[in-house]
Amino acid sequence: MEENINLSISEEVISTMAERVILSVSGVHALNGGIMGNFLGKKGAPGIKVDISGKEIMLDVYVTVDYGTKIPDIAWEIQDRVKKELENMTGMIVTTVNVHIQGINYDKKEAKTDKEG
Repeated sequence: MEENINLSISEEVISTMAERVILSVSGVHALNGGIMGNFLGKKGAPGIKVDISGKEIMLDVYVTVDYGTKIPDIAWEIQDRVKKELENMTGMIVTTVNVHIQGINYDKKEAKTDKEG
């Protein structure tokens, strides 16, 4: 007997999954939600914009990287890891992962997330 199961995953859940993956990439200092993310009271991870269309996921991620890292390498690794992880966890297709470098961190002592600010 074949069952038809309809499952939907919220943008907030997708952004939380992506946050974990992005912050694990070496050289990523923090996600950068910016003033607009805080002002609009956006739910989910700061610095991650998720659009879901049917079974397709499109993401824009905004990050600050550590000084001395190779930006193209970090951007590629974020794209690759996020795509693989989200597709494995959700069964959906990640069509786009746009990486926006918002700044460079020169201080190695700060935390990996800017949720407090």
